[in-house]
Amino acid sequence: MAEWPGLAESTSFLNQPVTKSTLMIAPSSSSSKNLVWFITGTSQGFGNELVRAALRRGDFVVATSRHPEKVAAAFKGESERLLAIPLDLRSEAAISTGVEGAIKRFGRIDVLVNNAGHGLLGAVEEANDAEVVGVYETNVFGLLRVTRAVLPYLRKQRSGHIVNLSSIGGLVGLPGWGIYNSTKFAVEGLSEALAAELAPLGIRVTAVEPGPFRTDFLGGSLATAAQKLADYDQTSGGVRTAATQRNGNQPGDRALAADAIIKAVTAENPPLHLPLGASAYERASAKLDEMKKEFAAWRDVAISTDYKN
Repeated sequence: MAEWPGLAESTSFLNQPVTKSTLMIAPSSSSSKNLVWFITGTSQGFGNELVRAALRRGDFVVATSRHPEKVAAAFKGESERLLAIPLDLRSEAAISTGVEGAIKRFGRIDVLVNNAGHGLLGAVEEANDAEVVGVYETNVFGLLRVTRAVLPYLRKQRSGHIVNLSSIGGLVGLPGWGIYNSTKFAVEGLSEALAAELAPLGIRVTAVEPGPFRTDFLGGSLATAAQKLADYDQTSGGVRTAATQRNGNQPGDRALAADAIIKAVTAENPPLHLPLGASAYERASAKLDEMKKEFAAWRDVAISTDYKN
């Protein structure tokens, strides 16, 4: 399996000494201490803004990216509190190396942010196996690999917070986004299960569900199914056109989204679900209302299927 260019050279961070300025012994309150963040996908978008917000707060950040040199250049003067490293989400060995380097440099990880991901636009039938596997590899399997690598340290600490970047598309399915929706529905289920499994260990979990924000999601981070079937012109076909037109005009401010994520992480009672943006909040609320109505309409059928004592 190919690794990201420059990965071997970049592992020199493992030999950097830990100094008093880089090793933090964490107090008990997340709102007052300097946190150590491990964030994936930080060269642009939400990840980049979250690095900026965390550093502005005085925290320490391990920023992973396919282009760590760009991240380091964007935050010059922060070398004491920022460790920018390459990370191949397809490689368990590379992920382990990155996590071990974070622990060696800063002594702990307080917040894991699984942000790396990309979209796939096209009707469910239009997407081929390679396209489906590609988006699952990053959005689901990559997230799982990083989470498994970090969790032993969080369990040992009996503290920490996992933030999984989901999407309003993880709560509401839409035409043209079916495959992408399915990856984010997976993230939602994983997040809810993790929250229940980790609560007794003092570890929190939050799934963040953004609506449309001005990131690169509709640009370079979006793949489009190669096949296009005329029967879907009125549904997913229209979405293909609209996505191009909306790029750069989304109402969401990614800097404010980063602030909201930090507010959730440092809250006394952080949310399990955090929709971001008015559109996401309204869509999620409407979905809950629709489900309640449908459940009520089919209640008698639903409860009629148990054995009769």
